[in-house]
Amino acid sequence: MERHHNHEPTKHANHMNHKASPGVAPTMHHGHHMHMVRDYRRRFWICLIITIPILLLSPMIQQVLGLGERLRFGGDLYVLFGLSSVVFFYGGYPFLKGFASETRKRHPGMMTLISVAITTAYGYSSAVVFGLSGKIFFWELVTLVDIMLIGHWLEMKSLMGASRALEELARLMPSDAHKIMEDGSLRDVPLSELRVGDKVIVRPGEKIPADGRVIDGETSVNEAMLTGESRPVEKHVGSTVIGGSINGEGSVTVEITKTGKDSFLSQVIELVRQAQQSRSRTQDLANRAALWLTIIALGGGALTLGIWLAMLKADFAFALERTVTVMVITCPHALGLAVPLVVAVSTAIAARKGLLIRDRAAFERARNIEAIIFDKTGTLTEGRFGVTDVITLTDGIKNDDLLKLAAAVEAHSEHPIAKAIASAYPEVVPVEQFRAIPGKGAEAVVDGKLVRIVSPGYLKEKSIELKDKRVEDLAAEGKTVVFVIIDDTVSGVIALADIIRPESRQAISLMRQMGIKVMMLTGDNAKVAQWVSQELGLDEYFAEVLPEEKAAKVRSVQERGLTVAMTGDGVNDAPALAQADVGIAIGAGTDVAIETADIVLVRSNPLDAVSIIELARSTYRKMVQNLAWATGYNAVAIPLAAGVLYKSGILLSPAIGAVLMSLSTVIVAINAKLLRIR
Repeated sequence: MERHHNHEPTKHANHMNHKASPGVAPTMHHGHHMHMVRDYRRRFWICLIITIPILLLSPMIQQVLGLGERLRFGGDLYVLFGLSSVVFFYGGYPFLKGFASETRKRHPGMMTLISVAITTAYGYSSAVVFGLSGKIFFWELVTLVDIMLIGHWLEMKSLMGASRALEELARLMPSDAHKIMEDGSLRDVPLSELRVGDKVIVRPGEKIPADGRVIDGETSVNEAMLTGESRPVEKHVGSTVIGGSINGEGSVTVEITKTGKDSFLSQVIELVRQAQQSRSRTQDLANRAALWLTIIALGGGALTLGIWLAMLKADFAFALERTVTVMVITCPHALGLAVPLVVAVSTAIAARKGLLIRDRAAFERARNIEAIIFDKTGTLTEGRFGVTDVITLTDGIKNDDLLKLAAAVEAHSEHPIAKAIASAYPEVVPVEQFRAIPGKGAEAVVDGKLVRIVSPGYLKEKSIELKDKRVEDLAAEGKTVVFVIIDDTVSGVIALADIIRPESRQAISLMRQMGIKVMMLTGDNAKVAQWVSQELGLDEYFAEVLPEEKAAKVRSVQERGLTVAMTGDGVNDAPALAQADVGIAIGAGTDVAIETADIVLVRSNPLDAVSIIELARSTYRKMVQNLAWATGYNAVAIPLAAGVLYKSGILLSPAIGAVLMSLSTVIVAINAKLLRIR
């Protein structure tokens, strides 16, 4: 007697579409997947043990092994039926349960295919045991169930790995905090007891328990797991710190400013959860394809059975084997996982690098960006004055000497320009007789010399004429120019401007290599905008644009037929971010809840805008690769399963079909995990 093995993939109903309610903790989601892994593993090992005697009792296996009649005994087929029934009902339960769920929803899928296949094989084989003439499929049935169970066990482990971002983020928080009590004593309390305004001590090497502000001490903090910033960030009194980041070498006192759902980490976890669960156009395409594949499988199975029976005059057992193989090998398992696995992996990568995706549809559009518009201040530039040029006008004095004298005077002034010059030469140089020149600058005696730092207005007032093309060029670039007068001689010029971020040049160069037009939007005057544009090699810039006009500028670029991204700080640029095809808020810091942005970049680094576009393109490529494999594989596998090459000696059994189907799922999962970003 010959037994036919029917295998149907066991997919827990909608496990990839499982959506936790907003209040569900990440650990509950993790626990759900862990339970499924354990369940599949347990069912697999139990069924595998039972499979051994089933194989030994199967007449066809006995013939292959040359055992003949030595293992036959009275009632052996009933024992075979009983053991196979255990595997069918216990091992096949997840599939049968999934079939019931798909039937209720009127949305047939993989579970339907598996259940129809194994139920048909089991029912027919059972009828043969109890008197119907034919062949027994029990050994094929149980090995098919075994293969499907191990396939789903490994798949669920893969899913857990891909969706572990939330659990990894949640584990960043310490279990308790060293709270300073009202009487000045120190007490360890759980994080749930911390309130805004509480003060805590964070010792070297410890995790910061909540978002807060340093009120005492200095240290450096490792924020890599939260913001993607690889270098430790210096913290001093007044600096903000993020809960979950790791304190460095110093002990600091922190005043809590955010707790619970308002904290940076909680907002990140929520954004990651929403992004992983959000549906995209690509996913909808995959779902429609999976539905059609299910219909093709059921129809193809029925057609295969009919052709082999009616036209090719095969016996029912052979025709049934072909039918079962078609349904098993056509299971849209890989197709159903092709997009969700890539989504989970890409979202986890993005979160680790401080790239927070709020809208997956917009993230997918990012791959098609043809033009990107950057806000200038605080995005391409640092948003603070800094010294850009130092020019000496008299012999015998060097640039460093000029800057040293100027910084010594300006160190005693609170004016923003003065602070910028003072910060350019951090050494403290003693001065005497400091005096402010109202509206014009300041003066002091440094190293026995009278040094004045004055504006162009001072020279005009004193009728001092200075003609130097270098100075005229600096003014033409829109830079702020101040003059250094030493003992009544104009000895040099210092130019200041909003400092361009070091990363901006590289970011713009990379984007232009990617074929993206790079533009700048600023409220600054045209001279400043032109200077920044030339320094960075921009394709275009818009200057003297009022905040309310920014959205119109974005619209004008879109009207050229370009897909446009807007990158700004998320506050003044909100209308423009909303108008763009993709809105990217940059430098959000701990304020990640920016409603108008589709993507939030935690750091003030233009290179992160490059990273998000690269990730969007890489993610789409992986989706296309997975979808191409999951559908293309069926174009070859279905005809083979139906037996078109039977006369050439190529025939797939249901068990081989199950192996191929499981292999296609593994390939899709591995390909998703190979997603990388520079």
